[in-house]
Amino acid sequence: MTNVLFVCSANRLRSPTAEQVFSTWPGVETDSAGISNDADVVLSSEQVEWADIIFVMEKSHRSKLNRKFRSSLNNKRVICLDIPDDYEFMDPVLVRILESRAGRFLSRPAPTIPKP
Repeated sequence: MTNVLFVCSANRLRSPTAEQVFSTWPGVETDSAGISNDADVVLSSEQVEWADIIFVMEKSHRSKLNRKFRSSLNNKRVICLDIPDDYEFMDPVLVRILESRAGRFLSRPAPTIPKP
């Protein structure tokens, strides 16, 4: 199981969309949070420590993540998806961008072929 954490500013649109999209992928456990103090779910050190891979939506999120949680980021893979705050929750365009940019880092198991 790969623990995947999605981080945006307010945890209202982009990261909750990503959490929902990838929650159905086999072998992937998801969570999301916001890096801002007024986020719906404010990013915690427990979430950072839980994660195997952390996706941030913007470079500024990576900078804040590094400042706030430097000691918890040892050996953590942090990937910036470069997705601006231009989308609504579950916007089909946002879903396609997330699947394209984050999906390539998350292995989706090959379909199993039933044995005759």
